[in-house]
Amino acid sequence: MAYAVDLKPAAARDLRKLPQDVRRRIVLRIDALVADPTLAGAEALKGEPDCFRLRVGEYRILYQIERKAHAVLIARIRHRREVYRGLGGKGPLG
Repeated sequence: MAYAVDLKPAAARDLRKLPQDVRRRIVLRIDALVADPTLAGAEALKGEPDCFRLRVGEYRILYQIERKAHAVLIARIRHRREVYRGLGGKGPLG
């Protein structure tokens, strides 16, 4: 069954700010999450249930899988240096 993909407003802003070539590669990876949210290359985040990181070059996509609702919630899309800042202790993906 296909998963619905939803972007938090912050993730949508992050995506709009990226260079067009990077944005295109990231959108392709996001589209692949519809079929399989735990696709090859996705790594679970320690201490966060159903939260994953997906690498796209120098950028990371942080997302949470809501299995009962068959949905993927994308929380952040940022450069690897910045993606984890401000997440400490705020629950699943800030």
